[in-house]
Order: sequence, then C-alpha cells, then structure tokens
Amino acid sequence: MSAAQNPASARVAPLDEIVERDQVWSRMAAKWGVENPVPPWKTSLDGMCDALDRASCDENIPDFKQRRDEEDELSATVYANLPYPENQLMSLAHSLVARGVIDEAELKARLASIRVRLEA
Repeated sequence: MSAAQNPASARVAPLDEIVERDQVWSRMAAKWGVENPVPPWKTSLDGMCDALDRASCDENIPDFKQRRDEEDELSATVYANLPYPENQLMSLAHSLVARGVIDEAELKARLASIRVRLEA
C-alpha cells in the first residue's frame, strides 16, 4: 500500500520537527499574552479544507470523506499528542505531502518563510 493510499504510513520530516518543538497555540498564546483561544491560522485552515472539498478534481486531492477519514486516522495516531486544531492542521499537511500535492521541500520552504515573518 502506498503512502497515497495510507498517508499515516508516511513520515513527514518537517512536520515531525514541529511536533518535537511542541509549539501548540495554547502555550504560544500564554507566552505572548494573547487571550484569543482560536489560533490566527484556524480560519485559513478551514478555508483550505473547504477549497479541497470542492476541488477534488485531481486524483491526488482527497475528497471530503477521504480527507476526514485521513484526518481522523492521523489525529488518532501520528498526531494524537497534539490538541485540536493543531492535530487537524498537521493531519491535513501530512495527507497532502503523502499524496504528493505538496512535497517536503516546498513545505519546509513555506514553513521557513513563515518563521522569518514571525521573527521579524
């Protein structure tokens, strides 16, 4: 069975690094004095999920059921130690990498550009 058929079987190094840093929103918000319990990226995540659900025209793009099933599996296994919505975000990224929609190098580059903006 390939990673596209079973995304939980694939390891995604950039995501593993994020999990190791344990930077979940509740801790980051407390550290920086942010009172909003909803991460600022949650709206973008919801929008991405909605767009994927409507754009499943490519064989590698999961349809709604596949995406939710993969999210449930990955959230219960690989990302079980992360709270919601971090586990949802990580599961989606993991699934898209495992399916080849985005590759690890591109994911790593995007994460690096985000870190640069946050640290500016």
